[in-house]
Amino acid sequence: MRWVRAMLAGALPVAAMVLLFCGFDAPAPRSLDAAVIVTEAPAYDALAGLRGDERFPRGARLLLLKDGHAEPLVEGFAASADANVSFDGTKVLFAGIKDAGDRWAVWELTLADGSVRKVMGGESDVVRPLYLPGNRAVYARHTAHGFQLENASLDGSDAIRLGNLNASAMPADVLADGRILFESGFPLGVGKTPELYLVYSDGSGVESYRCDHGSARWGGRQLASGDVVFTHGAALARFTSPLATEAHIAAPRGEYAGGIAEMASGAWLVSERAGEETQYALKLWKPGEPMLRTLLSRPGQDLVEPVVVAPRNRPHRHPSGLHDWDTANLLALDARESREGRLKTGPRMVRLETQDANGNAMVLGSAPVEADGSFFVKAPGDRPIRFSLLDEKGTVLRQEQGWFWCAKGEQRICVGCHTGPERAAENRVPAVLLRTTTPVDLTGAGKQSVAESSSR
Repeated sequence: MRWVRAMLAGALPVAAMVLLFCGFDAPAPRSLDAAVIVTEAPAYDALAGLRGDERFPRGARLLLLKDGHAEPLVEGFAASADANVSFDGTKVLFAGIKDAGDRWAVWELTLADGSVRKVMGGESDVVRPLYLPGNRAVYARHTAHGFQLENASLDGSDAIRLGNLNASAMPADVLADGRILFESGFPLGVGKTPELYLVYSDGSGVESYRCDHGSARWGGRQLASGDVVFTHGAALARFTSPLATEAHIAAPRGEYAGGIAEMASGAWLVSERAGEETQYALKLWKPGEPMLRTLLSRPGQDLVEPVVVAPRNRPHRHPSGLHDWDTANLLALDARESREGRLKTGPRMVRLETQDANGNAMVLGSAPVEADGSFFVKAPGDRPIRFSLLDEKGTVLRQEQGWFWCAKGEQRICVGCHTGPERAAENRVPAVLLRTTTPVDLTGAGKQSVAESSSR
Protein backbone atom coordinates (compact mmCIF):
# COMPACT_ATOMS: atom_id res chain seq x y z
CA MET A 1 0.00 0.00 0.00
CA ARG A 2 2.90 2.42 0.66
CA TRP A 3 4.07 2.13 -2.93
CA VAL A 4 0.58 2.92 -4.18
CA ARG A 5 0.28 6.05 -2.05
CA ALA A 6 3.78 7.22 -3.04
CA MET A 7 2.84 6.81 -6.69
CA LEU A 8 -0.37 8.73 -6.15
CA ALA A 9 1.55 11.57 -4.54
CA GLY A 10 3.81 11.94 -7.56
CA ALA A 11 1.89 10.84 -10.62
CA LEU A 12 -1.84 11.26 -10.15
CA PRO A 13 -2.01 15.08 -9.93
CA VAL A 14 -0.05 15.35 -13.21
CA ALA A 15 -2.33 12.81 -14.89
CA ALA A 16 -5.35 14.71 -13.63
CA MET A 17 -4.04 17.97 -15.12
CA VAL A 18 -3.42 16.33 -18.49
CA LEU A 19 -6.91 14.88 -18.61
CA LEU A 20 -8.50 18.14 -17.57
CA PHE A 21 -6.69 20.06 -20.27
CA CYS A 22 -7.62 17.40 -22.84
CA GLY A 23 -11.28 17.76 -21.92
CA PHE A 24 -13.78 15.50 -20.23
CA ASP A 25 -16.68 15.67 -22.61
CA ALA A 26 -16.17 12.36 -24.43
CA PRO A 27 -19.53 11.58 -26.01
CA ALA A 28 -21.85 9.16 -24.28
CA PRO A 29 -25.15 8.02 -25.80
CA ARG A 30 -28.19 10.14 -25.07
CA SER A 31 -30.44 7.07 -25.10
CA LEU A 32 -29.53 6.13 -21.53
CA ASP A 33 -32.56 6.36 -19.25
CA ALA A 34 -30.52 7.67 -16.28
CA ALA A 35 -27.15 9.16 -15.40
CA VAL A 36 -24.38 6.67 -14.72
CA ILE A 37 -21.29 6.76 -12.51
CA VAL A 38 -18.25 4.72 -13.53
CA THR A 39 -14.72 4.34 -12.13
CA GLU A 40 -11.88 5.25 -14.48
CA ALA A 41 -8.43 3.83 -13.72
CA PRO A 42 -5.17 3.31 -15.65
CA ALA A 43 -5.04 -0.23 -14.23
CA TYR A 44 -7.63 -2.38 -12.49
CA ASP A 45 -7.22 -5.69 -10.68
CA ALA A 46 -10.69 -6.89 -9.68
CA LEU A 47 -9.36 -9.63 -7.40
CA ALA A 48 -6.54 -7.76 -5.68
CA GLY A 49 -8.74 -7.01 -2.66
CA LEU A 50 -9.03 -10.75 -1.96
CA ARG A 51 -5.25 -10.77 -1.57
CA GLY A 52 -5.36 -7.70 0.66
CA ASP A 53 -3.84 -5.63 -2.15
CA GLU A 54 -4.74 -2.47 -4.07
CA ARG A 55 -7.32 -2.83 -6.88
CA PHE A 56 -6.31 0.51 -8.40
CA PRO A 57 -2.48 0.46 -8.23
CA ARG A 58 -2.13 3.60 -10.40
CA GLY A 59 -5.02 5.59 -8.97
CA ALA A 60 -8.67 6.01 -9.98
CA ARG A 61 -11.43 8.56 -10.21
CA LEU A 62 -15.19 8.60 -10.60
CA LEU A 63 -16.84 9.90 -13.77
CA LEU A 64 -20.46 10.99 -14.15
CA LEU A 65 -22.01 10.16 -17.53
CA LYS A 66 -24.93 12.50 -18.11
CA ASP A 67 -26.57 14.23 -21.08
CA GLY A 68 -24.08 12.78 -23.51
CA HIS A 69 -20.94 13.83 -21.63
CA ALA A 70 -18.52 12.42 -19.06
CA GLU A 71 -17.16 14.65 -16.32
CA PRO A 72 -15.55 14.16 -12.87
CA LEU A 73 -18.05 13.28 -10.16
CA VAL A 74 -16.03 14.95 -7.38
CA GLU A 75 -13.33 17.60 -7.51
CA GLY A 76 -10.28 17.99 -5.32
CA PHE A 77 -9.63 14.30 -4.60
CA ALA A 78 -6.36 12.54 -5.33
CA ALA A 79 -8.36 9.36 -6.03
CA SER A 80 -11.99 8.19 -5.94
CA ALA A 81 -13.73 4.88 -6.68
CA ASP A 82 -16.44 2.43 -5.52
CA ALA A 83 -19.57 4.56 -6.03
CA ASN A 84 -22.84 3.37 -4.48
CA VAL A 85 -26.05 5.39 -4.92
CA SER A 86 -28.48 5.85 -2.01
CA PHE A 87 -31.91 4.21 -2.14
CA ASP A 88 -33.63 7.53 -2.87
CA GLY A 89 -31.08 8.39 -5.57
CA THR A 90 -29.94 11.65 -3.95
CA LYS A 91 -26.55 10.73 -2.46
CA VAL A 92 -23.49 8.68 -3.32
CA LEU A 93 -21.13 6.80 -1.03
CA PHE A 94 -17.63 6.37 -2.42
CA ALA A 95 -14.10 5.49 -1.38
CA GLY A 96 -11.74 8.42 -1.72
CA ILE A 97 -8.20 9.62 -1.06
CA LYS A 98 -8.55 13.33 -0.39
CA ASP A 99 -4.88 14.27 -0.46
CA ALA A 100 -2.02 12.26 -1.92
CA GLY A 101 -0.54 10.12 0.84
CA ASP A 102 -3.84 9.72 2.71
CA ARG A 103 -5.57 6.40 3.33
CA TRP A 104 -8.69 5.40 1.44
CA ALA A 105 -11.73 6.58 3.42
CA VAL A 106 -15.50 6.53 2.90
CA TRP A 107 -17.16 9.78 1.81
CA GLU A 108 -20.73 10.78 0.96
CA LEU A 109 -21.65 13.15 -1.86
CA THR A 110 -24.98 15.01 -1.98
CA LEU A 111 -25.85 15.23 -5.67
CA ALA A 112 -28.10 18.31 -5.41
CA ASP A 113 -25.39 20.69 -4.21
CA GLY A 114 -22.16 18.74 -4.70
CA SER A 115 -21.26 18.84 -1.00
CA VAL A 116 -19.01 16.08 0.31
CA ARG A 117 -18.55 14.84 3.86
CA LYS A 118 -16.25 12.22 5.34
CA VAL A 119 -18.16 9.27 6.77
CA MET A 120 -15.44 7.02 8.13
CA GLY A 121 -11.71 6.45 7.82
CA GLY A 122 -8.84 5.83 10.19
CA GLU A 123 -5.30 4.53 10.11
CA SER A 124 -6.16 1.83 7.57
CA ASP A 125 -7.77 1.83 4.13
CA VAL A 126 -11.58 1.67 4.01
CA VAL A 127 -13.09 0.78 0.62
CA ARG A 128 -16.14 -0.61 -1.27
CA PRO A 129 -18.92 1.08 0.81
CA LEU A 130 -22.54 -0.02 0.25
CA TYR A 131 -25.67 1.53 1.74
CA LEU A 132 -27.62 -0.56 4.24
CA PRO A 133 -31.14 0.13 5.54
CA GLY A 134 -31.32 1.94 8.87
CA ASN A 135 -28.86 4.70 7.94
CA ARG A 136 -25.89 2.33 7.94
CA ALA A 137 -23.26 1.08 5.52
CA VAL A 138 -21.15 -2.03 5.00
CA TYR A 139 -17.57 -1.69 3.75
CA ALA A 140 -14.16 -3.39 3.83
CA ARG A 141 -11.40 -2.24 6.18
CA HIS A 142 -7.79 -3.25 5.64
CA THR A 143 -6.30 -5.26 8.53
CA ALA A 144 -3.33 -7.51 9.19
CA HIS A 145 -5.38 -10.32 7.63
CA GLY A 146 -6.43 -8.41 4.52
CA PHE A 147 -9.76 -6.67 4.08
CA GLN A 148 -12.48 -7.42 6.63
CA LEU A 149 -16.20 -6.62 6.50
CA GLU A 150 -17.57 -3.95 8.84
CA ASN A 151 -20.99 -2.39 9.36
CA ALA A 152 -21.34 1.12 10.81
CA SER A 153 -23.73 4.04 11.08
CA LEU A 154 -23.41 6.72 8.42
CA ASP A 155 -21.96 9.04 11.04
CA GLY A 156 -19.05 6.61 11.34
CA SER A 157 -20.00 5.35 14.81
CA ASP A 158 -21.08 1.99 16.19
CA ALA A 159 -18.87 -0.06 13.87
CA ILE A 160 -19.09 -3.84 14.17
CA ARG A 161 -16.92 -6.49 12.52
CA LEU A 162 -18.87 -9.00 10.45
CA GLY A 163 -16.98 -12.19 11.12
CA ASN A 164 -13.37 -12.83 11.96
CA LEU A 165 -11.31 -14.87 9.50
CA ASN A 166 -7.63 -14.83 8.62
CA ALA A 167 -8.57 -13.97 5.04
CA SER A 168 -9.84 -11.06 2.96
CA ALA A 169 -13.51 -10.41 2.22
CA MET A 170 -14.98 -7.70 -0.01
CA PRO A 171 -18.66 -6.63 -0.11
CA ALA A 172 -20.26 -6.90 -3.55
CA ASP A 173 -23.95 -5.98 -3.12
CA VAL A 174 -26.79 -5.71 -0.62
CA LEU A 175 -29.61 -8.03 -1.65
CA ALA A 176 -33.32 -7.27 -1.52
CA ASP A 177 -33.75 -9.55 1.53
CA GLY A 178 -31.18 -7.52 3.47
CA ARG A 179 -28.28 -9.96 3.26
CA ILE A 180 -24.83 -8.82 2.21
CA LEU A 181 -23.28 -10.51 -0.81
CA PHE A 182 -19.51 -10.67 -0.44
CA GLU A 183 -16.46 -12.13 -2.13
CA SER A 184 -13.80 -14.24 -0.47
CA GLY A 185 -11.65 -17.25 -1.26
CA PHE A 186 -12.90 -20.84 -1.35
CA PRO A 187 -12.60 -22.78 0.89
CA LEU A 188 -13.60 -19.88 3.09
CA GLY A 189 -10.75 -18.63 5.24
CA VAL A 190 -7.97 -20.55 3.49
CA GLY A 191 -8.73 -20.88 -0.24
CA LYS A 192 -7.55 -18.81 -3.19
CA THR A 193 -10.45 -19.37 -5.63
CA PRO A 194 -12.81 -16.34 -5.60
CA GLU A 195 -16.30 -17.29 -4.44
CA LEU A 196 -19.55 -15.54 -3.47
CA TYR A 197 -20.95 -15.74 0.06
CA LEU A 198 -23.81 -14.27 2.10
CA VAL A 199 -24.03 -12.84 5.60
CA TYR A 200 -26.65 -10.87 7.49
CA SER A 201 -25.88 -7.29 8.52
CA ASP A 202 -25.31 -8.34 12.15
CA GLY A 203 -22.66 -10.90 11.14
CA SER A 204 -24.87 -13.97 11.49
CA GLY A 205 -25.87 -16.63 8.99
CA VAL A 206 -22.72 -16.71 6.89
CA GLU A 207 -22.93 -19.25 4.05
CA SER A 208 -22.03 -19.91 0.43
CA TYR A 209 -24.54 -18.49 -2.04
CA ARG A 210 -24.46 -21.83 -3.84
CA CYS A 211 -22.43 -24.96 -3.17
CA ASP A 212 -21.48 -25.87 -6.76
CA HIS A 213 -17.95 -24.67 -6.13
CA GLY A 214 -15.55 -24.81 -9.03
CA SER A 215 -14.28 -22.02 -11.24
CA ALA A 216 -13.66 -18.55 -9.86
CA ARG A 217 -16.66 -16.21 -9.65
CA TRP A 218 -16.85 -12.64 -8.45
CA GLY A 219 -18.47 -9.25 -9.11
CA GLY A 220 -22.00 -10.29 -8.12
CA ARG A 221 -24.92 -7.84 -8.48
CA GLN A 222 -28.62 -8.52 -7.97
CA LEU A 223 -31.13 -7.75 -10.72
CA ALA A 224 -34.70 -6.53 -10.26
CA SER A 225 -35.82 -10.13 -10.88
CA GLY A 226 -33.90 -11.31 -7.82
CA ASP A 227 -31.27 -13.16 -9.86
CA VAL A 228 -27.62 -12.47 -9.07
CA VAL A 229 -25.33 -11.95 -12.07
CA PHE A 230 -21.58 -12.44 -11.71
CA THR A 231 -18.51 -13.09 -13.82
CA HIS A 232 -16.00 -15.88 -14.32
CA GLY A 233 -13.84 -13.39 -16.20
CA ALA A 234 -14.34 -14.87 -19.66
CA ALA A 235 -18.08 -15.47 -19.16
CA LEU A 236 -21.12 -14.29 -17.26
CA ALA A 237 -23.40 -16.50 -15.17
CA ARG A 238 -26.26 -16.12 -12.72
CA PHE A 239 -27.81 -17.55 -9.60
CA THR A 240 -31.56 -17.91 -9.93
CA SER A 241 -33.95 -19.05 -7.22
CA PRO A 242 -35.25 -22.31 -8.78
CA LEU A 243 -31.77 -23.75 -9.38
CA ALA A 244 -29.25 -25.16 -6.91
CA THR A 245 -26.38 -24.46 -9.29
CA GLU A 246 -25.37 -21.48 -11.39
CA ALA A 247 -26.86 -20.88 -14.85
CA HIS A 248 -24.77 -19.82 -17.85
CA ILE A 249 -25.56 -16.51 -19.57
CA ALA A 250 -25.22 -16.51 -23.35
CA ALA A 251 -23.37 -13.19 -23.52
CA PRO A 252 -21.06 -12.10 -26.35
CA ARG A 253 -17.50 -13.39 -26.10
CA GLY A 254 -15.18 -11.15 -24.08
CA GLU A 255 -13.59 -10.56 -20.68
CA TYR A 256 -15.96 -9.09 -18.11
CA ALA A 257 -14.85 -7.21 -15.01
CA GLY A 258 -18.05 -8.00 -13.09
CA GLY A 259 -20.29 -5.60 -11.19
CA ILE A 260 -22.91 -5.10 -13.91
CA ALA A 261 -25.61 -2.43 -13.54
CA GLU A 262 -29.19 -2.91 -14.73
CA MET A 263 -30.97 -0.03 -16.45
CA ALA A 264 -34.72 0.58 -16.13
CA SER A 265 -35.06 -0.61 -19.73
CA GLY A 266 -33.69 -4.03 -18.76
CA ALA A 267 -30.39 -3.44 -20.56
CA TRP A 268 -27.14 -4.11 -18.69
CA LEU A 269 -24.14 -1.86 -18.28
CA VAL A 270 -21.03 -4.03 -18.38
CA SER A 271 -17.27 -3.48 -18.29
CA GLU A 272 -15.80 -5.61 -21.07
CA ARG A 273 -12.54 -5.94 -22.97
CA ALA A 274 -11.29 -8.18 -25.77
CA GLY A 275 -8.32 -9.50 -23.78
CA GLU A 276 -5.68 -8.71 -21.17
CA GLU A 277 -3.78 -6.49 -23.58
CA THR A 278 -6.76 -4.12 -23.93
CA GLN A 279 -8.66 -1.87 -21.50
CA TYR A 280 -12.13 -2.34 -20.07
CA ALA A 281 -14.72 -0.17 -21.82
CA LEU A 282 -18.23 0.64 -20.66
CA LYS A 283 -20.74 -1.15 -22.85
CA LEU A 284 -24.50 -1.65 -23.06
CA TRP A 285 -26.05 -5.06 -23.64
CA LYS A 286 -29.64 -6.17 -23.85
CA PRO A 287 -29.76 -9.86 -22.84
CA GLY A 288 -30.48 -11.93 -25.90
CA GLU A 289 -28.84 -9.56 -28.36
CA PRO A 290 -25.71 -10.74 -30.24
CA MET A 291 -23.57 -7.63 -29.73
CA LEU A 292 -22.41 -5.19 -27.09
CA ARG A 293 -22.70 -1.47 -27.79
CA THR A 294 -19.81 0.71 -26.62
CA LEU A 295 -20.92 3.66 -24.52
CA LEU A 296 -17.55 4.99 -23.44
CA SER A 297 -13.94 3.97 -23.94
CA ARG A 298 -10.82 5.93 -23.07
CA PRO A 299 -7.29 5.13 -24.31
CA GLY A 300 -5.13 3.71 -21.54
CA GLN A 301 -8.01 3.67 -19.03
CA ASP A 302 -10.18 0.91 -17.57
CA LEU A 303 -13.83 1.85 -17.03
CA VAL A 304 -15.32 -0.37 -14.33
CA GLU A 305 -17.92 -0.59 -11.55
CA PRO A 306 -20.85 1.21 -13.27
CA VAL A 307 -23.80 2.30 -11.14
CA VAL A 308 -27.07 3.93 -12.18
CA VAL A 309 -28.00 7.26 -10.57
CA ALA A 310 -31.70 6.67 -9.83
CA PRO A 311 -33.94 5.73 -6.91
CA ARG A 312 -34.10 2.01 -6.19
CA ASN A 313 -35.96 -0.35 -3.92
CA ARG A 314 -34.78 -0.28 -0.33
CA PRO A 315 -33.66 -3.73 0.88
CA HIS A 316 -35.43 -5.28 3.84
CA ARG A 317 -33.95 -4.32 7.18
CA HIS A 318 -32.72 -7.43 8.92
CA PRO A 319 -34.18 -7.77 12.44
CA SER A 320 -31.27 -9.18 14.43
CA GLY A 321 -32.08 -12.13 16.68
CA LEU A 322 -28.71 -12.23 18.44
CA HIS A 323 -28.60 -12.75 22.18
CA ASP A 324 -26.32 -10.95 24.59
CA TRP A 325 -23.85 -13.83 24.76
CA ASP A 326 -20.21 -14.34 23.84
CA THR A 327 -21.04 -17.79 22.49
CA ALA A 328 -23.24 -19.37 19.82
CA ASN A 329 -25.41 -22.50 19.77
CA LEU A 330 -25.23 -24.84 16.77
CA LEU A 331 -27.67 -27.68 16.12
CA ALA A 332 -26.91 -30.21 13.37
CA LEU A 333 -29.91 -32.28 12.31
CA ASP A 334 -28.05 -35.05 10.49
CA ALA A 335 -24.29 -34.77 10.13
CA ARG A 336 -24.24 -37.95 8.02
CA GLU A 337 -25.68 -36.01 5.07
CA SER A 338 -23.64 -33.86 2.69
CA ARG A 339 -23.37 -32.96 -0.98
CA GLU A 340 -20.69 -35.66 -1.27
CA GLY A 341 -23.20 -38.32 -0.24
CA ARG A 342 -24.34 -39.97 2.95
CA LEU A 343 -21.63 -41.38 5.22
CA LYS A 344 -21.63 -45.18 5.22
CA THR A 345 -20.13 -45.28 8.70
CA GLY A 346 -22.11 -43.36 11.28
CA PRO A 347 -20.04 -40.73 13.13
CA ARG A 348 -19.72 -41.11 16.90
CA MET A 349 -18.16 -37.76 17.76
CA VAL A 350 -17.89 -34.27 16.32
CA ARG A 351 -14.74 -32.23 16.90
CA LEU A 352 -14.72 -28.44 16.83
CA GLU A 353 -11.59 -26.54 15.81
CA THR A 354 -10.59 -22.88 15.73
CA GLN A 355 -7.48 -20.96 14.71
CA ASP A 356 -4.87 -19.36 16.91
CA ALA A 357 -3.38 -15.92 16.26
CA ASN A 358 -1.00 -17.40 13.68
CA GLY A 359 -3.74 -19.22 11.78
CA ASN A 360 -2.90 -22.68 13.13
CA ALA A 361 -5.79 -25.08 13.75
CA MET A 362 -6.61 -25.67 17.44
CA VAL A 363 -9.03 -28.22 18.90
CA LEU A 364 -11.69 -26.74 21.18
CA GLY A 365 -13.31 -30.03 22.15
CA SER A 366 -15.58 -32.87 21.07
CA ALA A 367 -19.22 -33.83 21.51
CA PRO A 368 -21.21 -37.03 20.88
CA VAL A 369 -23.19 -37.51 17.68
CA GLU A 370 -26.53 -39.28 18.08
CA ALA A 371 -27.53 -42.32 16.02
CA ASP A 372 -29.66 -40.10 13.77
CA GLY A 373 -26.64 -37.86 13.06
CA SER A 374 -27.72 -34.96 15.28
CA PHE A 375 -25.59 -32.98 17.72
CA PHE A 376 -25.98 -29.77 19.72
CA VAL A 377 -22.95 -27.71 20.80
CA LYS A 378 -21.96 -24.33 22.17
CA ALA A 379 -19.15 -22.60 20.25
CA PRO A 380 -17.22 -19.36 20.73
CA GLY A 381 -18.72 -16.39 18.88
CA ASP A 382 -16.89 -14.41 16.21
CA ARG A 383 -14.08 -16.93 15.92
CA PRO A 384 -13.05 -19.09 12.95
CA ILE A 385 -14.53 -22.57 13.47
CA ARG A 386 -14.88 -25.83 11.57
CA PHE A 387 -16.10 -29.37 12.30
CA SER A 388 -14.64 -32.84 11.89
CA LEU A 389 -16.67 -36.05 12.19
CA LEU A 390 -14.98 -38.98 13.93
CA ASP A 391 -15.72 -42.70 14.23
CA GLU A 392 -15.56 -44.71 17.47
CA LYS A 393 -11.75 -44.96 17.13
CA GLY A 394 -11.27 -41.24 16.66
CA THR A 395 -10.53 -41.53 12.95
CA VAL A 396 -11.66 -38.56 10.87
CA LEU A 397 -14.53 -39.57 8.58
CA ARG A 398 -15.20 -36.14 7.12
CA GLN A 399 -13.71 -32.72 7.75
CA GLU A 400 -14.53 -29.21 6.63
CA GLN A 401 -11.63 -27.81 4.62
CA GLY A 402 -12.58 -24.18 5.10
CA TRP A 403 -13.71 -22.11 8.08
CA PHE A 404 -16.80 -20.16 9.01
CA TRP A 405 -17.99 -18.22 12.02
CA CYS A 406 -21.07 -17.70 14.16
CA ALA A 407 -21.84 -14.27 15.54
CA LYS A 408 -21.90 -13.84 19.29
CA GLY A 409 -25.40 -14.75 20.49
CA GLU A 410 -26.31 -16.62 17.29
CA GLN A 411 -28.40 -19.79 17.34
CA ARG A 412 -28.02 -21.74 14.14
CA ILE A 413 -29.35 -24.96 12.66
CA CYS A 414 -27.85 -26.88 9.73
CA VAL A 415 -29.44 -29.75 7.83
CA GLY A 416 -26.17 -31.63 7.43
CA CYS A 417 -22.50 -31.09 6.67
CA HIS A 418 -22.38 -28.75 3.66
CA THR A 419 -25.61 -30.12 2.22
CA GLY A 420 -26.32 -26.89 0.34
CA PRO A 421 -29.14 -24.36 0.74
CA GLU A 422 -31.46 -26.43 -1.46
CA ARG A 423 -31.85 -29.15 1.19
CA ALA A 424 -34.76 -28.92 3.65
CA ALA A 425 -34.84 -30.49 7.09
CA GLU A 426 -36.75 -33.69 7.85
CA ASN A 427 -39.98 -33.15 9.78
CA ARG A 428 -38.87 -34.82 13.01
CA VAL A 429 -37.35 -33.92 16.36
CA PRO A 430 -33.59 -34.65 16.36
CA ALA A 431 -32.55 -37.31 18.87
CA VAL A 432 -30.11 -35.00 20.64
CA LEU A 433 -32.96 -32.69 21.72
CA LEU A 434 -34.96 -35.66 23.02
CA ARG A 435 -31.99 -36.43 25.25
CA THR A 436 -31.08 -32.86 26.32
CA THR A 437 -31.70 -29.25 25.43
CA THR A 438 -28.37 -28.12 26.88
CA PRO A 439 -25.59 -27.81 24.28
CA VAL A 440 -22.20 -29.41 24.89
CA ASP A 441 -19.75 -26.64 25.77
CA LEU A 442 -17.03 -26.50 23.09
CA THR A 443 -15.90 -22.95 23.79
CA GLY A 444 -12.29 -23.86 24.50
CA ALA A 445 -11.76 -25.61 27.82
CA GLY A 446 -8.74 -27.87 27.42
CA LYS A 447 -8.07 -26.85 23.85
CA GLN A 448 -5.09 -28.45 22.11
CA SER A 449 -3.45 -28.42 18.71
CA VAL A 450 -4.83 -30.68 16.01
CA ALA A 451 -1.50 -32.48 15.83
CA GLU A 452 -1.59 -33.25 19.57
CA SER A 453 -5.18 -34.47 19.35
CA SER A 454 -4.45 -36.74 16.37
CA SER A 455 -1.47 -38.37 18.13
CA ARG A 456 -3.59 -39.67 20.98
